[in-house]
Amino acid sequence: MNVLVDSSVWVAYFRGAAALPDVDWLIEEGLVVTNELILAELTPALHLRNERKLVALLCEMERIPLAIDWDAVIELQVICLRNGINKVGIPDLIIAQQAMQHDIPLFTLDKHFVLLGKRVPLRIHY
Repeated sequence: MNVLVDSSVWVAYFRGAAALPDVDWLIEEGLVVTNELILAELTPALHLRNERKLVALLCEMERIPLAIDWDAVIELQVICLRNGINKVGIPDLIIAQQAMQHDIPLFTLDKHFVLLGKRVPLRIHY
């Protein structure tokens, strides 16, 4: 099953986090998917560091279409605020909405996604 890998995982992975061997396995198995939003979060810094090969590899990954359901994003924000899940940015809400929309697990290191997953049908990859 495909897994949407969040920017938080990629940043830790690029820094050599030893606790992320699952990323290698997901890549080897061809299970990683991305979207334009995650690429927009990651690639500018990689461009500045002249990591052209890494940018090219990320851009070659399968992308799921970014169809933003703004009503769902607003509802997710309301759920977050009602449940004390504070300071969740709109980009993260869009990523959560998209993972749910496409029924794809989200691999993330951001705890607010885990908390949100307890309130909505957001599947978290562990």
